Amino acid sequence: MHITTRDGVKLYVEEAGQGTPILFIHEFGGNYDAWEPQMRRFSRRHRCITYAARGYRPSDIPTDLEQYSQRIAVEDALAVLDGLEIEKAHIVGLSMGGFATAHFGLIAPERALSLTIAGAGYGAEKQFEEYFRGVSLSVAENFETRGAKEFSKIYGLGASRVQFQNKDPRGWAEFSERLSNHDDLGAALTMRGVQARRPSLYDLEAEFARMEVPTLVMTGDEDDHCIQTSVYLKKTIPACGLAIFPKTGHTLNLEEPELFNQLLAEFLAQVEAGAWTKRDPRADPGQVMRTT
Repeated sequence: MHITTRDGVKLYVEEAGQGTPILFIHEFGGNYDAWEPQMRRFSRRHRCITYAARGYRPSDIPTDLEQYSQRIAVEDALAVLDGLEIEKAHIVGLSMGGFATAHFGLIAPERALSLTIAGAGYGAEKQFEEYFRGVSLSVAENFETRGAKEFSKIYGLGASRVQFQNKDPRGWAEFSERLSNHDDLGAALTMRGVQARRPSLYDLEAEFARMEVPTLVMTGDEDDHCIQTSVYLKKTIPACGLAIFPKTGHTLNLEEPELFNQLLAEFLAQVEAGAWTKRDPRADPGQVMRTT
């Protein structure tokens, strides 16, 4: 099915199952179908929704750069919920989708039952902020000039992607094929409008410190530019847990689907039981050992 956003963009949506809703938001290198291991697992007990972001077929591909931004990405997620008449949902996002999930918690916390922020960090580290913007613009140019069919062969072998290829060549080949089918213009505009212009998560510390939505942050221990940001989110968001996957790169939900699903299932169960709460104030991070 398709839903229409406030600015008239049609987004392709798929759903499966019944129960408490879960909305899955995909990464730059993926699409709606990259959530298939989670759609199959969680639709047994939940109403699972996934969608193609603007700029990704079969959704519309606006040609105006100003129709792409981090804020718009969150508004699109809200438009999907509104189009399906869903008041609240668990929000799960990877990488670009993880950033959208984090911002969802800041912009519309009343619509989120929980947040799962996976593989989020690129461009957030202050020392790499300008470098990331430059690389994003270079990636955009490559998608636009060389095309996804050709450039995906390079992009898909990034430093945090080769772990997936080494563990699961067939799974990585499916990821690579999905990446090669990106729309050239849509990928370029997404890089320029969303990735290159989004604010650093470190600039939002005060807002995250006030956000009370139950949150799970996940990262791979070889996804180097996400590790420190994940620790920062854990320390800043009041009701936040952190899971670090060993010997794992960026594409968490596909590289380690069983572990991802296990941790997500336990998190959702605790949230729905009211057991995922703020950190106990007795767990003082400044204390090494108690002596009195």
